[in-house]
Amino acid sequence: MSLRDAIRLAFAQIRAQKLKSFFSVIGVVIGVMFLIAVVTIVEGMNRYMEEDFARSLFGLNTLTVSRQPSMMMNPSDEQWREWRRRPRLRTEDAEAIREQLTVPARVAIESSSTSRARSVRGEEVSGVWLSAASPEIFRIREWDVAEGRLFGPLEAEAGLPVVVLGSETAETLFGSLNPLGRTVRIRDVSFEVIGVLESQGTLFTMSLDNRAIAPASSPMGRMTNPRGVVDNILVKADDPTALELAKMEVEAIMRVRNRLRPDQPNNFELETQDQSMAFWATMSRILFIAFPALVGIALVVGGMVIMNIMLMSVVERTQEIGMRKSVGARRRDVLLQILVESGTLSFVGASIGIGLGLGLAKLVEAVSPMPAAVGYHWLALAAGMGIVVGVLAGLYPASRASRLDPVVALRAE
Repeated sequence: MSLRDAIRLAFAQIRAQKLKSFFSVIGVVIGVMFLIAVVTIVEGMNRYMEEDFARSLFGLNTLTVSRQPSMMMNPSDEQWREWRRRPRLRTEDAEAIREQLTVPARVAIESSSTSRARSVRGEEVSGVWLSAASPEIFRIREWDVAEGRLFGPLEAEAGLPVVVLGSETAETLFGSLNPLGRTVRIRDVSFEVIGVLESQGTLFTMSLDNRAIAPASSPMGRMTNPRGVVDNILVKADDPTALELAKMEVEAIMRVRNRLRPDQPNNFELETQDQSMAFWATMSRILFIAFPALVGIALVVGGMVIMNIMLMSVVERTQEIGMRKSVGARRRDVLLQILVESGTLSFVGASIGIGLGLGLAKLVEAVSPMPAAVGYHWLALAAGMGIVVGVLAGLYPASRASRLDPVVALRAE
């Protein structure tokens, strides 16, 4: 018997016994469905964290100098106290880095806070993300202007009260009116709107367009930090391959400025995108290992169900097998038929599970901020697992059927 004939007979058997076939593969369907749904969501989260999340919060090829880590997972009270004892970063630190860094790079300062913003018409928006920064921040963060312009070095040096708004903030405050040249009040200080950024979208349902950016030396600088104090110093190397060298130089500059001895640890944080995302990389590895292992349990249970069903099928078809062997069917023909039927049954279940898993992942993506991305290697793995489970489950029933004596089989009731 050829493999094609065996597959054709297997599908004919599945069509003839639809209900029994469905209950045979229900375990495989559920196992593969959750495998595909979970890995699709985790894969989507992985891409989202590496591309959108990291770009929005840290910037590509960017080194961030800060007082404490940006990502903290259950720090102890002692760790918090150690961070609080560290010296605050100052604008002089950024100037020293800009002057002493030998690697071609852009250097910017940034301090952040949140507040309400109000237009002269009385329209108000809450939770506006305030950024007091130097002009280089726009190039480092890769923020582009949709209307108007960005503030420049002369405005930053003079500390003029000019502001660039996010698209959502501008729309909420001014509606269909042109926001350029209009006044917005933040903490009772008036700022002139000179530009509106292109839409950045959302980050886990948090809008990235509800923001206001002004020069660090403007009144917004005093809203975010004491005079001369900054939250972050950002360094973006012109050549991405030089980022590690820039990091070493920045570390040396900051240690000298903080008068640290060689045996003393850093009292500041140096973070790149990869370092900041290390926590997610660890978590995603755990998820990619743990969830397929849990799903494997469901597949084992599904395989046992298929084995039992195939054993019952062999008993029900004893006379048929005896007749086939009596007219010349070889042992390997019977073995192949049962194995192919078992593997095909499991493959059909895996295919149904793949479709349901993709549908479940898309449903989760539609009703929640969790993104989904299809990894085609996972689809191939799920289909392969379905075939392997079916073949393994059919080994014993196939072996038992192939060893039947044709004379005894024909006498079976």
